[in-house]
Amino acid sequence: MPILELKDVHSYYGHIHALKGISLTVEQGEIVTLIGANGAGKTSTLRTISGLLHPREGQVFLEGEQINGLPAHIIVSKGIGQSPEGRQIFSRLSVMENLEMGAYSRKDKEGIKSDLDHVFRLFPRLKERRSQTGGTLSGGEQQMLAMGRALMTRPRVLLLDEPSMGLAPVLVETIFEIIRDLNKEGVTILLVEQNAAKALSIANRGYVMETGRIVLSDEASKLQESELVRKAYLGED
Repeated sequence: MPILELKDVHSYYGHIHALKGISLTVEQGEIVTLIGANGAGKTSTLRTISGLLHPREGQVFLEGEQINGLPAHIIVSKGIGQSPEGRQIFSRLSVMENLEMGAYSRKDKEGIKSDLDHVFRLFPRLKERRSQTGGTLSGGEQQMLAMGRALMTRPRVLLLDEPSMGLAPVLVETIFEIIRDLNKEGVTILLVEQNAAKALSIANRGYVMETGRIVLSDEASKLQESELVRKAYLGED
């Protein structure tokens, strides 16, 4: 049984049909990536999974349990953590307070302390800046904070939306190394990323989206060889 599954999902913004029958699976321990142009529906897919957008048709399952229709905070408590596009940290709160917000629904104090130590091991720069307000961090540090906050939910599936957006190349490398490390630790990841080459280089499988539909899916290595992907998303002639 997949840890995460979408079956024929249709989501709307008002009268705008954003997702037009999306079906996908993520297996335990995988990195699966969604690639596509701006407006293809990648972020809408993540928002639907996390309960910020409710599908009018179709189902979303987490380990066989239907979760679409549940409030977003309940979906978080069941094991869906998200680092959103644009980071969306609490700019007036300190790094530590942002991380604590990630664990707001948890009651296991020892587990929270252990996860906080884990986040600081992954992101030592956050430990150095734990009393600094989020809005004064660099773009790369804010991305680390958004990912750390998501990890504080102790997710069974981690949704990452454009983690490399706006970052210098050296920081992009750092973020992708951390994504690899998280996956090696057993974290299942669904990754939305405009840098298709980087995403496919670390993913097990991928889905290509165009105008709210999945038009191609395969192992990441085979997608790298696809003529459609090479021309449209890898910048090759």
